[in-house]
Amino acid sequence: MKAVVMAGGKGTRLRPLTFNQPKPMLPVANRPIMEHVLRLLKRHGLEETIVTVQFLAALVRNYFGDGEEFGMSLQYATEEMPLGTAGSVRNAQDALCDEAFLVISGDALTDMDLTAMVNFHKDKGALVTVGLARVPNPLEFGVVITQEDGRIERLLEKPTWSEVFSDTVNTGLYVMEPEVLAEVPPRETIDWSGDVFPKLVKRGAPLFGYISDGYWEDVGTHESYLKAQADVLARRVHSDIAGFEVSPGVWVAEGAEVDADAVLTGPLCVGDYAKIEAGAHLREYTVIGSNVVVKEGAFLHRAVVHNNVYVGQGVTLRGCVIGKNTDVMRLARIEEGAVVGDECVIEPEAYLSAGVKVYPFKTIEAGAVVNTSVI
Repeated sequence: MKAVVMAGGKGTRLRPLTFNQPKPMLPVANRPIMEHVLRLLKRHGLEETIVTVQFLAALVRNYFGDGEEFGMSLQYATEEMPLGTAGSVRNAQDALCDEAFLVISGDALTDMDLTAMVNFHKDKGALVTVGLARVPNPLEFGVVITQEDGRIERLLEKPTWSEVFSDTVNTGLYVMEPEVLAEVPPRETIDWSGDVFPKLVKRGAPLFGYISDGYWEDVGTHESYLKAQADVLARRVHSDIAGFEVSPGVWVAEGAEVDADAVLTGPLCVGDYAKIEAGAHLREYTVIGSNVVVKEGAFLHRAVVHNNVYVGQGVTLRGCVIGKNTDVMRLARIEEGAVVGDECVIEPEAYLSAGVKVYPFKTIEAGAVVNTSVI
């Protein structure tokens, strides 16, 4: 069976992190989200994969190539303009016409049992099987209600609380028969859950919901991005963490230098060729990217630091994200929920308040107190 990975989204809610890179390329525990997705597909024997790309497509292609490095065979279907979830799969129709195929989002973190879902699809004789997950707050998602045998009887996109009739939501993971592509007009912006599925349910077509008890997180907001990192490090999701577990919950990748007098309290991970100096203190749920330098006296807790970042002496980073190629200079403080884009300079003793967003290529002056986003 072939798989389709949808990797064309702009991820506007995740800006400034997605200002100059596609959402599936955002690192989670130092691997792009889409790499976690491909590793899941490979574990379930789905090695032949079509990747649908649109926004900054070259960055996805350049990183993953033909898939050989990951033990997979990748082809790409490029959209000239965004075509929606159904339109993008329809755009790859030529590679999908002979047998059932699996569709998965390139920017969701999951360890759902794909083999069990495919078997469920075959057993039910379904036209489409929709992967469902139970979530505490269904308002952000499409809510789905199924009969006892799993047949879908109702779908509702992004309901209000008064409309919530189920806690099972559409994960954007589907097993489909190729005939369903005939329902999607070519070169039009069409969504599966908003446009195609309601029509099929109304017509009585065999649409089924497979409720998974596996992990699933839609990495759509800065909060869910930080949660995904913590869940990988805490092993709440079955995924591969790069590096060696040098002590319980502390993963250190190849070539990294961690001084014996640095304090590391796991779970956390340190990327390739990073350098952690004596007197630095890394606490739980911190992710240090490749080629990052953390100087003495720096304190990081639940901080996600992308590649090639300099963290100066006495810097404090709490619950924030620092984009790649950024310098955070001596005694700067960055608080909860703040996000700094790529290639910024945070000068000495600058203070970024909780929730502040700094877009790429900005300099925050020494000693500045920043309470509003810098766009």
